[in-house]
Amino acid sequence: MNVSAGSITPLDSPIPQPVPMILENLPEPAVEGQGCPRKTCLQIDLLLLAIEALELGGSEAILGFAEELDLKEIIKNRVNLWRMRSTNPLRRAHVRRPLTIMEAKALVIIACYIARRLTVVIRQLLMIYQQLHEKQIPLEQNLRLANYLERFRVHFKSRMNQRRSGFLALSSDEKLDDLAISLLGQLLFCTGTAGMQRLWISLFDGEVA
Repeated sequence: MNVSAGSITPLDSPIPQPVPMILENLPEPAVEGQGCPRKTCLQIDLLLLAIEALELGGSEAILGFAEELDLKEIIKNRVNLWRMRSTNPLRRAHVRRPLTIMEAKALVIIACYIARRLTVVIRQLLMIYQQLHEKQIPLEQNLRLANYLERFRVHFKSRMNQRRSGFLALSSDEKLDDLAISLLGQLLFCTGTAGMQRLWISLFDGEVA
């Protein structure tokens, strides 16, 4: 059988991988270039940090959902995940490479799926916070909320660069607690109707070209 030269595919040519269909649930942001803005990288990493503070084994859960949602080609392993999250400019080990839109979509989708699984816990913590805040009772009076806030502070302080201006703006425990509560609100927001899409769009507010 004669085969024309133009139809032969070199054995060492990479076979293009199909884009996972689940990524089509999120619209393409109108931003310049293929990478995410710094603010978007920061917000995605902080959402994942809050998830890690909510439950032990948060990183394993992220990798588990990557496989379950057919996103393993994007989030291959723990090192790969670490590199993506290190695009956060506040990180100690900040990497100067862009977080691609595809990578950002994968991380946001996984964060939303984990948040859905933790909806009851997230809602309860926010209700506890609201009750304590209204009665002007110290947050540490509730063990569950105090544990979450403490874990978030520990994660944040151990992983972020203290010399960055963004870290200095969040250097007090009170400001970190406010951030941790705000992130709970974002995670609960993404569990609602079209919440994943709305959260995704909000991550690019003010960044649209």
